[in-house]
Amino acid sequence: MTDRKMSLPLFIKPDRAVSDTREIRAAVSRLDAPLFAAWENDTLFISHEAGSEDSGLPVCATAPALCPENLGDSGFKADYGLSCALYGGAMANGISSVDMVVSLGKNGFMGSFGAGGLMLTRVEDAIHGIRAGLGNGPFAMNLIHSPYEPELERAVVDLYLKKGVKNVEAAAFLALTENVVRYRAAGLTALPDGRISIQNRVIAKVSRREVAEKFLAPAPEKLLTALREAGHLSEAQCRMAAQVPMADDITAEADSGGHTDNRPLVSLIPSMISLRDEVCSRFGYQTPVRVGAAGGIATPQAALAAFAMGAAFVTTGSVNQACVESGACGHVKTLLCGLDMADVAMAPAADMFEMGVKVQVARRGTLFPMRAQKLFDCYQRYASLDEIPGPERQKLESMIFHQSLDAVWEETRRFFEKRDPAQLAKAAQNPKRKMALVFKWYLGLSSRWPLSGEPGREMDYQIWCGPAMGAFNAWAAGTYLEKAEDRHVADVARQILRGACHLYRARHLALMGAPLPSELHSYRPEAPAEF
Repeated sequence: MTDRKMSLPLFIKPDRAVSDTREIRAAVSRLDAPLFAAWENDTLFISHEAGSEDSGLPVCATAPALCPENLGDSGFKADYGLSCALYGGAMANGISSVDMVVSLGKNGFMGSFGAGGLMLTRVEDAIHGIRAGLGNGPFAMNLIHSPYEPELERAVVDLYLKKGVKNVEAAAFLALTENVVRYRAAGLTALPDGRISIQNRVIAKVSRREVAEKFLAPAPEKLLTALREAGHLSEAQCRMAAQVPMADDITAEADSGGHTDNRPLVSLIPSMISLRDEVCSRFGYQTPVRVGAAGGIATPQAALAAFAMGAAFVTTGSVNQACVESGACGHVKTLLCGLDMADVAMAPAADMFEMGVKVQVARRGTLFPMRAQKLFDCYQRYASLDEIPGPERQKLESMIFHQSLDAVWEETRRFFEKRDPAQLAKAAQNPKRKMALVFKWYLGLSSRWPLSGEPGREMDYQIWCGPAMGAFNAWAAGTYLEKAEDRHVADVARQILRGACHLYRARHLALMGAPLPSELHSYRPEAPAEF
């Protein structure tokens, strides 16, 4: 450990320094001023000013001024027009609402609208609402991979191109599709000096190296050729697309709510950065792809750890769902505010049900995880609805569906007549496919009931949530952020970043030989942050 007696060629005046623990905390929390520490008679003195003349106590440690705006990659902030290197990740069905995106955009951050699972008209209305609230402010729209509804994914890209959406957050992709490649390449233009201008930015949210590598590399020639031959891209666009990465940014998603591989952040970030360096070196990009962190970003400690590991930006998710601007109903927000880190579980996903893909959800206050797993077990065990034994079928109808399976199928049929008639044709030829659509009736509606606050269905609410929610609740306990009605999404983001700056400065002093009292190595939000 550094010797406390070691001094720097600087001095502080005792009458302009503080030594009381409360005053030191206030000094450390004044983020826009540097810190100078000195020891005298086993007492720690902290000052914001120091001189070179020998006119006081010799400085033994310093910490720089550090504000939320200083954290993260400057290129990320410049490209998206942000003050801080943080964006709110998309939560489907409009949980990441228009209000949430607007609030984040007005306060120096960026929000990604939760377009997944919504009809095109809702998505289009959201684009108009965000632009009405933000003007030219920063925002992104979610583009979620829809392997069983490729026409829907294509229609969403058509809408984004038509409406001039410049930033998308691509999520849940297992491989690149023509749709995401078309969005990327359609925004490429050649500048007079030969450089390529990228108008359509892609933030790829991934948790697997093999998927990340696809977004780090240029678009595959096979997909570009198909798009060119179909008349969707020009020869020039295809040529440019072969020279730039598929994504500007990779959001390395660790143990998060919703779609997740439950990866630990401390392992995932270094691995993704190493992969980024290797791929960018291989292709010789002029501007490297940035790597950010998501999943578990709910406390100052987590944000600081991510930036310390080299993350260019951080992304919040689960914690936003309990905020005032969230699209979730009041019951859900209150429930979320009472969760602990262990109050989550994995359950079958609606969009990739047949593949056995799972999402992370709240398990306290709802029976959804167990009921969804029951449906998946039946799907694996039986070839059709008719094969389900009578007693088991009756349990499904009474406990989960609250109506007969025949009635559920009729509702399902009417739904897909409007949304995607091709699904009905497939179901007519494959009884197991029909069973999957019926089971997905429950999985789909269970994720919408928490938004509408469907009465009588509280125990069936599918609430996407990761352990970050519990971590945030523990940090916020006893503060003004304890209750949902006091949680505003931009304030939560600001407090997390302010806390990260506070902790960095405290730790920096300790590493230089001026350890602060243990209670100062924490940050508690005392009042709404100023912007």
